[in-house]
Amino acid sequence: MERMPTALTRSGADPGIGQKLHDVVVIGSFTGRNGRDRTEIQLDELEELARTLGTSVVERSSIPVHEPHPATFFRSGAVDALKARLGELGRPAVLVNNQLSPRQQRNLEEAWAVPVLDRTEVILAIFARRAVTAEGKIQVEMAQLEHLLPRLAGGWTHLERQRGGVGLRGGPGETQIEVDRRLIRQRIAKLRRRLELLERQRRTRRQARSDVPLASCALVGYTNAGKSTLLNRLTNSEVLADDLLFATLDPTSRLLNLSSGRRVILTDTVGFIQALPTELVEAFAATLEEVRQAHLLVLIVDVSHPECRAQLQTVLDTLAEMECDQPTLLVANKIDRLDAEALEDTVAALEETAGCRALRVSAKAGTGLRELRTALDALAGRAVPETRANRPLPAATGDQLEDATGDAEGRAAS
Repeated sequence: MERMPTALTRSGADPGIGQKLHDVVVIGSFTGRNGRDRTEIQLDELEELARTLGTSVVERSSIPVHEPHPATFFRSGAVDALKARLGELGRPAVLVNNQLSPRQQRNLEEAWAVPVLDRTEVILAIFARRAVTAEGKIQVEMAQLEHLLPRLAGGWTHLERQRGGVGLRGGPGETQIEVDRRLIRQRIAKLRRRLELLERQRRTRRQARSDVPLASCALVGYTNAGKSTLLNRLTNSEVLADDLLFATLDPTSRLLNLSSGRRVILTDTVGFIQALPTELVEAFAATLEEVRQAHLLVLIVDVSHPECRAQLQTVLDTLAEMECDQPTLLVANKIDRLDAEALEDTVAALEETAGCRALRVSAKAGTGLRELRTALDALAGRAVPETRANRPLPAATGDQLEDATGDAEGRAAS
């Protein structure tokens, strides 16, 4: 497993989310009987996140928490019981489905003497491993540093000492933690400037799209809903499409030729997830702009997932927060995994949630793609009327198409 940037390293039991984690225990909290059922489903997702991170889940536990303890999140009895159990299991790392404060995380690490990662850190670690382009890597590093800042005082107490003298490493009486905070803020500012430059380049590509008679369509959905597989099927591409959460991080655009002669730019986007860390939402604002600027959306739902209705609601809520109101096609994907009765019930529930009809598709098997193409063709014609079928394109369009669909983000730069 690749080592994470050293900026995310902490002292104590947890040397940071870059540590090689092999065996882990996943833990969630609940209130009431219904809450426990919900937590078990959330722990299923946390296990998927752990698998994506390359770890092995050796045990999972749901703990009743009526009110989070300010010091350790869990009550002392649960903390002691888990300490004993972790000893029996050989002291694996712990992944907590809740978001922990710096104090809670530090105290749990001291109590259990093992690395403790909350849901936010797990997702940050996955994003760090998945980022490929310069923009993606910058966005992830920014999110990591934003997450690290409030944890410096708690995680690096051994550095709480004063430094004398004047120079690069600090002014008179400046503590090491103050130096680190200042350097991190400077790094964040530098990364933000780089992102602004890349966003200007992205706007140029969007302008290139608007200069040719093509509609743009963003594929959106919960993580691992099958967006990349569908993109590959529709456009005969070979975009990475693993059965892992956040297999796609950087946006990828491909040209789709429809039977009417109309052409549409399809863009595969990063998947949504419940309680996506605020740091990532802010860092990936430019990438999410691809969704906002698209002429239309294809919202893909994994109908085989037991929480597909809740996942759909998460995506709808996120799109509403982003003020996305484009024409949208709802696609019920992975229909080959359900029997006929279960499929009917599930699709009906999704249609009720979304308030529109759903197209039934299996991107993997190729089922329903003709109907999807037809619906996409019609929707593109209504959303962008000037994209008439068989309309001749200007001579310069070839270069413009390359600009519009090319993955213009460069590889990682320091």
